[in-house]
Amino acid sequence: MPPVKMYTTAVCPYCVRAKQFLKSKGVDSIEEVRVDLDPQARETMMQTTGRRTVPQIFIGETHVGGCDDLFALDASGGLAPLLAV
Repeated sequence: MPPVKMYTTAVCPYCVRAKQFLKSKGVDSIEEVRVDLDPQARETMMQTTGRRTVPQIFIGETHVGGCDDLFALDASGGLAPLLAV
């Protein structure tokens, strides 16, 4: 399973939901980058993704997007192949 990285904040319900969903799909380790504690990490996230909101989720080198994007990817059948790599 490829590494999963998620940019988050402490009080983001979408971040919690995305983490719970990924765990339900068998992801046992998520590298969490707290952008509320690290302004430089937020800058990096915005430069990499072009987005300001959290969560921003990466599976391996693939930018999945936010929580809604994650659920849409799963609904379209695209999440399982990413996690299986």
